[in-house]
Amino acid sequence: MERERVTVQEAARQLGITESAVRKRVQRGMLRHDKEADGRLYVYLDTQDKVRDQIQDSSYDMLVRRLENENEFLRRELERKDTILLNMTEAMKALSPSPQEGASEARESPETPPDADRNTEASPETGGERRGFWSRLFGSGE
Repeated sequence: MERERVTVQEAARQLGITESAVRKRVQRGMLRHDKEADGRLYVYLDTQDKVRDQIQDSSYDMLVRRLENENEFLRRELERKDTILLNMTEAMKALSPSPQEGASEARESPETPPDADRNTEASPETGGERRGFWSRLFGSGE
């Protein structure tokens, strides 16, 4: 198997990754390398290394496309649900009376006389007034 000796920059370009990723792979022992006396790092690449990264790149592209499709689907679902909610709100408004209609109905309803005490009821048996439920419960009034 033939290996090609390249710089870190060239290895990054050929593998389609960043220079720091190449250095990390060297650190982890994933790529064969050597260092010159001047401190320059060289990486040995073979065809297997390039093929492996092409496979990773294609799987990455496939994953990105899948996520884009998923996002598009979710956007359409949100739009659909927003439309349903809007239709339901409009239907509820159509079924319930408007505030003006409710106010006119409230005016037409019978009102209690202003001098009537809400806590007392007339008792036909005793001929007088009987204390209301809340007055009896809390003992107020007398």
